[in-house]
Amino acid sequence: MASSSRNGERRPVHQDFIARIRFSNALPPPPHPPKLLDIPNTGLASGHYTAPSFAGRLAREQPLNIEADAELGMPLDLVGMPGIFDGDESSIQAPAQAPQPHPHDKPLLRSIAQLGKPKTGDGADRVHCYQWKIKPGGGPLRSVNPKPIKRAPKRRSPEPDRDSPAYVKRKIDQGFAAAEANLKDTSRVRHPSKRNLRLLDAYPLLPDQEAFPDSGAYVTIKFLNNPVADSSTYDKRLLRGLFQPLDKSEVEEANYEAMKEAYEADPTNNPKPESTVNYALFLPDNTSNAAKFGQRFDPDSSKCDDDSLYPIKNDDGTPVFPFQRVRAYETTQETELNHTTKYDKELLLAFNNEETALHQKAAYFYPVMQRSTIRPQRTKNIARVQAGLADENEQIIDELHVTVDAPPEHIMEQIEGFKMQPYGPTEVEDHHDAQGDEEVVEVEEDADAEGDEED
Repeated sequence: MASSSRNGERRPVHQDFIARIRFSNALPPPPHPPKLLDIPNTGLASGHYTAPSFAGRLAREQPLNIEADAELGMPLDLVGMPGIFDGDESSIQAPAQAPQPHPHDKPLLRSIAQLGKPKTGDGADRVHCYQWKIKPGGGPLRSVNPKPIKRAPKRRSPEPDRDSPAYVKRKIDQGFAAAEANLKDTSRVRHPSKRNLRLLDAYPLLPDQEAFPDSGAYVTIKFLNNPVADSSTYDKRLLRGLFQPLDKSEVEEANYEAMKEAYEADPTNNPKPESTVNYALFLPDNTSNAAKFGQRFDPDSSKCDDDSLYPIKNDDGTPVFPFQRVRAYETTQETELNHTTKYDKELLLAFNNEETALHQKAAYFYPVMQRSTIRPQRTKNIARVQAGLADENEQIIDELHVTVDAPPEHIMEQIEGFKMQPYGPTEVEDHHDAQGDEEVVEVEEDADAEGDEED
């Protein structure tokens, strides 16, 4: 409001303000970031979202994010404790004799197992009085209070925690009991989703302790393409194929060592080199010899010791199986595990339908410690063409002559060790005897003797 004077007179003049001041009332941001919960979508028709138990379950499943200070909420001040800096720790230690608790605190010291149970001393100090009445005529005595005293029902023990050994042991025992009952009466077994299916046969799932190799696990090899010519039938020679590891040339070994040193010097800018293995695939010359090799190689076969299965003999008269070279392969992807995790990622299964001297009717599983994917070798050939390199000392074996024999003594010791300790001993000694191509073939035979590694 403003005023003006005219002829000495003052009169008020009303004038509105040109600016209006507005105060913001915006809410502050929440103190904690939003948290997304993985809630199963069961639909509104089920009524789970409106039930109080739904929100209660979510609250129990979400852990509390409590940030404690460096002293975990219990600061300790050692200055006020007498003799603490002179080596006398009696002020911070418990007394030699525990003080007697107050009688009012004794019920709080009872264990969980004693809750709901009467004290031992109460039964000895309590006196039960009964009144008896003599029936006229010399009849038998009869109690005035014939009704027995009702005791409180025994409280069930609390459910153990899911991570406790007692809970795990109980669930394992229940699983074995259910499996044993299902094996005795197969009509009790029901498919979890398809009710119209019925059980035809059941196999116990067992580890094959007679088939442990000297390495304690197996290797699965997957082909990226068909290793043989296209056909409408499966080539059974692949079930008896052999892989021979190929040694690296001097140039390849030098390049790998240089890349390894560069990675160790600067891991940020230099990738870690992969020490992959190249293989040469060998297959039997025909399907008949492949079947004979399988019989000679299978310890469960009745002809495993029959030398007449060998199709040819060497110049020195040694019976052998001929294997023809198919091609060389290079590893494109490789995953290595250890003895602790070899049962976690992948397992091989083999069904045995007949009772043998070494195996019963069961489904046997085998651990896998290495998974490899291979393709026809071309990276090495392309690098040779580009660099103009040629390894004059490289020898290509076109045919292998294989003799099936028992493993040597040191290999048998390793196999027996894995029978006793499937996860491997504390220190596994590596016995490798590189004395030529024949020793390499024998190692491949031992690895393939216990199962088919080709995919």
